[in-house]
Amino acid sequence: MINQFMSKNRIFIQQKLTPYLFLLPALVILSLTVFWPALQAFYLSFTSYQDIGEAPKLVGFDNFLRLWKDVVFWKTLENTFLYLVGVVPILVIAPLILAILVNQKLRGMNWFRTAYYTPVVISMVVAGIAWKWLYAENGLLNQFIKTLGIFPEGIPWLTSPVKILGIVPISLASVMAVTIWKGLGYYMVIYLAGLQSIPVDIYEAAAIDGSDSIRKHWDITIPLMQPYLALVAVISAISATKVFEEVYIMTGGGPLNSSKTIVYYLYEQAFSNLEISYACTIGLVLFLIILVLSVLRLVVNQQDSNNLGM
Repeated sequence: MINQFMSKNRIFIQQKLTPYLFLLPALVILSLTVFWPALQAFYLSFTSYQDIGEAPKLVGFDNFLRLWKDVVFWKTLENTFLYLVGVVPILVIAPLILAILVNQKLRGMNWFRTAYYTPVVISMVVAGIAWKWLYAENGLLNQFIKTLGIFPEGIPWLTSPVKILGIVPISLASVMAVTIWKGLGYYMVIYLAGLQSIPVDIYEAAAIDGSDSIRKHWDITIPLMQPYLALVAVISAISATKVFEEVYIMTGGGPLNSSKTIVYYLYEQAFSNLEISYACTIGLVLFLIILVLSVLRLVVNQQDSNNLGM
């Protein structure tokens, strides 16, 4: 009896421990490359650490008080918010329309899908340089505008802090356009997977009831795509919050901080000004913003799962 009991316990323990043994290598790597550096950054945000050769000095909440009074930080926070408001709604709606169009069973549709997805494959560095050429003073866009005679001197796409309708600076809007162009194909694929999971019978039954053409998408597609819409909204919001490459390559945060985002400001403080502690403080604020968005995603997904269960 004792041997049987010991054998059963051994099997039970093995079954419980085996999954964690498989996860152990990944957990070790994540601990060394993600979790430990994150804890160090959290600690450094409460210190003064400018010289790598010196030990950090505890300063309490001085960095947070400095952040509260930092006009440039609030400007970058405003730009990041404008980026969210300007990019996310378009990346939620436009890819869905695109996915509905390319989901049609027509000849040559695979070529269109490939064409729309190509910007996703292109490196952001390459895309940023290409668009910077297009936005140049004598670039293709300005040449086309001058030909039309709308703006004889062209538009300073990347060099003007002037706000469109008094809201979004031209430089920031120009960078937003690149983010949207590059993200359309990626989110289109997510929506396409969702559309192809909807049974055709539902559309056929709706057609009998008189719900056809555009109305069928309003009555059937959008309600059934709610989990995908929520997913894309949160993913695109997190990506917009962390935008960096486009700003770094195309504008460098200028002019007059009009296109500087919170991640670019973090990079600038850490690697240009060598304000490591202050950069960690900015990173902590960014972490809290992304954490809120991530929790929102979990809540929305849970609500969608409950609705589908009902």
